[in-house]
Amino acid sequence: MRKLCLLAALVSPLACAQVVSVESNSLMRLPNTASTLQLERLDVADYGTLLIPANVTEVTVGQLHLGREARIAIVPSEQPLELKISHAELAEGSLITSRGAPGTYQKAARSGRNLTLQIKALNAPQLFVDARGGAGAPGFVGLDGGNGEEPGCTWGEAGHGFDGSNGTDGQPGAPGALVRLQVPRDFPAALIKVQVAGGAGGLAGPGGKAGAGGKAKGCIVYTTDGGKNGRPGADGQPGPAGAAGAVSIQRL
Repeated sequence: MRKLCLLAALVSPLACAQVVSVESNSLMRLPNTASTLQLERLDVADYGTLLIPANVTEVTVGQLHLGREARIAIVPSEQPLELKISHAELAEGSLITSRGAPGTYQKAARSGRNLTLQIKALNAPQLFVDARGGAGAPGFVGLDGGNGEEPGCTWGEAGHGFDGSNGTDGQPGAPGALVRLQVPRDFPAALIKVQVAGGAGGLAGPGGKAGAGGKAKGCIVYTTDGGKNGRPGADGQPGPAGAAGAVSIQRL
């Protein structure tokens, strides 16, 4: 990255224009010192990735080049992003992704980030935008049941195994994003592919295993029978899928 005017970014809402190059098979993150960034030129080489931080809400690019399988990855955020490009050259397999984040046991799934993408001049075999919602977190696994006590030769009988607890339900998937495209009038609609499906629901939590009953035991005077096994816990239910987002296309 050249001419990175950090001082100007601190005192102005618009960081000064600059040239950004991402090498092949590498990842670069734009600075998060300002919410609005302006780039004279952005080159992302084959299989490279440029990351746009969550606090950046507007990026203006004069010349954009995405190599084969290169991507612009937009970090999930509640704030929408405006990406304005004067001229774009996109190679095969390149894409812009605004996907949500999958859920975890500690955090809910995040929706795709709402995006306005404006490209005034476009040369590409395909314009591909992925703005699907994140998948829901899986349900918790049920606890295994404890094993029954083994009998003695002078007292008691074998204990029954304890039942496993039930697994919990998977969490809901997050919604897809709202994507607004502004593209040249002569760019074929058949070459535009935008994914805004809601995230898949989380997997059901498996039920806990049944506890084993106490084992039978042979004694000199008599034989004690083994205890019955417990019952396995029931599996939870899969979580519901997230709501689909929406796409609107405006011709320039």
